[in-house]
Amino acid sequence: MTTVELTRFHVAPGDVSRLLAARPAMLADFRADRAGFLGAWLVRLPGDEWLDIVHWRTAGDFADSRAKGANLPGVRAFFEAIDHVVSAEAGTAVEDEDRASGTDGTA
Repeated sequence: MTTVELTRFHVAPGDVSRLLAARPAMLADFRADRAGFLGAWLVRLPGDEWLDIVHWRTAGDFADSRAKGANLPGVRAFFEAIDHVVSAEAGTAVEDEDRASGTDGTA
C-alpha cells in the first residue's frame, strides 16, 4: 500500500516566494533521485503554516528518502525556505485517487 508523508511546517511571510520558487526544482530532484516518489501536494494553511502531502510507493522508499535529506540543490533550497517543522508523520493510504474521486464507479 502507498505510504503518505504528512509534514506541517512554518514559513516566515518574507520567505513564501522563495519556498514557492524552489518547489519545482525540489519536485524535479525528487523525481530524479527518490525511488518510489509518486507525487506531492503543497497546501497553504492559516497562520504561516503549510502542509506537504507526499505519496511514496512503500514505507521503505519514504525511509530511504528521509535518509538522503537535502542532498540535491533543489531539495536544499526548498528546505532552507522553511522556518521550522511543526509536525511530521506518515501513514498508509486506504484508498487511491481513482477510488477517492469516484472514477472507478464505487463512490
